[in-house]
Amino acid sequence: MVTGYGPVERLVRLWLPVGFFLVLALFPFYWMAITSLKPNSELYNRHVMPLVLHHPTLKHYIDLLTQTSFLTWTWNTMLVAVVSTAISLVLGVMLAYPLARMRFAGAGLIAMTVAAIYLVPQPLLFIPLADVINRLGLGNTLTAVILTYPTMLVPFCAWLLLGYFKTVPMELEEAARIDGASRLQTMRRIFLPLCTPGFISAGIFAFTLSQNEFLYALIFLTKSSVRTVPVGVIAELIRGDVFYWGQLMAGALLGSIPVALIYSFFVEHYVAGLTSGSVKG
Repeated sequence: MVTGYGPVERLVRLWLPVGFFLVLALFPFYWMAITSLKPNSELYNRHVMPLVLHHPTLKHYIDLLTQTSFLTWTWNTMLVAVVSTAISLVLGVMLAYPLARMRFAGAGLIAMTVAAIYLVPQPLLFIPLADVINRLGLGNTLTAVILTYPTMLVPFCAWLLLGYFKTVPMELEEAARIDGASRLQTMRRIFLPLCTPGFISAGIFAFTLSQNEFLYALIFLTKSSVRTVPVGVIAELIRGDVFYWGQLMAGALLGSIPVALIYSFFVEHYVAGLTSGSVKG
């Protein structure tokens, strides 16, 4: 019995759907790339097809790097994203571990509350958070967003890690406890190393969310020297009704590179964490 597909059937069943979704996924990046490479004479010419590039130029990239504070915004974004992600992962583990591995009254209610907190819309929180930031005198500092981002990242990381922690067999920890290890030693030497894919998945999500966050950064960071890329690009490359499309697309394309690199390097662990991989004893 023949189980494989013929060339035509394989083309129809596999490559056409894959090609369609690949084009659909890459089309926005293609549009950004050609827009950032077009000279203004083509960019604002209605008679030139928007998806065709005739005379490529790097002028928009040069202007973005030399006439704006894009490099400073990029550094601010990376600093905020890395620190916020680290804080969120540490607090997320401290919240998810007891909910997943310990039995106590109210654990289920706390887990549901964590999920509900993550679903609270950001516009409902920025007013009280803004008051707290102003009282602490942290306006126009990166500390303001580093402290506020975990309010949305910690519930998400805890919710994601909670599901992954439950897949680790209890017998592994029980065996370590019988051998004389404390709960802290068991968690640090046995449990947490087994959950690396979960940490990578939660870390990538937290990093992406904090890097792309716009509302809190727009409210708390009004000086150009402390802005992040999403706010800086929008605030300084849109002046009234004038849109600097070439530089906007160049900034959007450059800003997406760090996340794309992270996903490409950790894609296997990322998928394993999303599927709450299993550990076999």
